[in-house]
Amino acid sequence: MPLAVTLLSLCQALLISGNILLIAVSPLIGAELAPSPAWSTAPVATQWLGLMCATIPASLIMARLGRRRGFMLGNLLGLGGVMLAVKALTDQAFLPFLAATWLIGIGIGFGQLYRFAAVEAAPAALRDRAIGLVMGGGVLAAFFGPWLARHSRELAEVPFLGSFLGLGALYLLALGVLSLIRLPPPERTHGEGQARPLGEILRQPTFVVAVTAALIGYGVMNLAMTATPLAMSATGLHFDHVATTIQWHVVAMFLPSFVTGRLTARFGASRMILAGSALLLASALVAQLHAGLMGFHLGLVLLGLGWNFSFLPATGLLTETYRPAEKARTQAANEFLVFTTVTLTALFAGPLVDALGWSRLNAVLLPLCVLPVMALGWRRLVTSRAPEATPQ
Repeated sequence: MPLAVTLLSLCQALLISGNILLIAVSPLIGAELAPSPAWSTAPVATQWLGLMCATIPASLIMARLGRRRGFMLGNLLGLGGVMLAVKALTDQAFLPFLAATWLIGIGIGFGQLYRFAAVEAAPAALRDRAIGLVMGGGVLAAFFGPWLARHSRELAEVPFLGSFLGLGALYLLALGVLSLIRLPPPERTHGEGQARPLGEILRQPTFVVAVTAALIGYGVMNLAMTATPLAMSATGLHFDHVATTIQWHVVAMFLPSFVTGRLTARFGASRMILAGSALLLASALVAQLHAGLMGFHLGLVLLGLGWNFSFLPATGLLTETYRPAEKARTQAANEFLVFTTVTLTALFAGPLVDALGWSRLNAVLLPLCVLPVMALGWRRLVTSRAPEATPQ
């Protein structure tokens, strides 16, 4: 495996560490600063809104400037958001804090493309393993992110100010690692030639399956994960319990990544997506049976596994749907669809858990978990009648 893929995995670890920190503290900061409890997860929603806003520009910028410069730009934008967050926390101002998380989200949006950079840096035969190795960087983040959340929140006189100083340090470290990475130039990875209309690409059954699996896997996971700190706090559980639950959730999200690529190569993306959907269903069912600390732990571990077995195979499947000249637009469309869904789930997590409670919220998720299975059945029906063309 090329050194560039390993360094991208380290960058992914730093990115996810920051994301975990934000997941743990942002809803609690929102609960303190927001004018109403229903707006407590608004900072998480604006973070995902920023990510959504970055999806299309990030892909197009990297097609022109290259992956490395694009990733460095994303980290610089994240640092700008950190500085704004520090000012907002000092002033105890809700709207500026929303603006800060939005800007941080834009930076995260650039980092979401690390997995595609790994595909370009690795030999074609190692595509799925490269995706898995980069996403496996989240295992380090699963331990470091919660540790940073626990130990940084009281470092400054203003609550949670130290958390954002720690976040800024992560972005600075990522910039240092990126300065060492050598990635293929954009003219080699994106290529020239005849590109099909975007509508034709999006109508491909394989593209529909890839996007459906990714957006359901990520959307269901994010809705439940964003609501978890609020649901656990409502039952009287301590912040340390929240951080630990999120930690093992993230371990479950990323630890299988080291073998998911091999499993996908052996069993196929379709079977892996089916397994992911089953795990997401199991997570939602656990919430109906047990509402205590162990119920949160088990449900969030199953949720993480379901995300991994849905999102990673979907990423590999997506790379089969475009030609080199179509790469930037297709990846941008995929990221926009997926992270628009994720943004909406973050926005509604607070109001839904406040109105429905943890058990009923998960009951709403049960039918959504079946949608990737339905998409796979539809693709099989369509391709059996008219085999799908392979992009050249």
